[in-house]
Amino acid sequence: MTALNLLQPAAIHAFANDGPGEWWWLWRMLMFLVWIVVIALVARWIIRGRHCELSPFDRARGILAERYARGEIDAEEYRQRSDQLTNR
Repeated sequence: MTALNLLQPAAIHAFANDGPGEWWWLWRMLMFLVWIVVIALVARWIIRGRHCELSPFDRARGILAERYARGEIDAEEYRQRSDQLTNR
């Protein structure tokens, strides 16, 4: 019998104990919960970004820009009304 044959059972026992152990399921569950939280936060960030509400002045500026783009008002009237909105 060689020295390698004598050490083989000890090596098998050492490798068997280096495995995941008794707590692997806890770590797997924690990682699962971390990913759920990350996905929920990203979804909340995306939804909140789409539904951000504009102030009344921002909405008025948007309507004014649309009216100017459609040709309903000229450049002078656009500047005048835009200045009035900016001063408030």
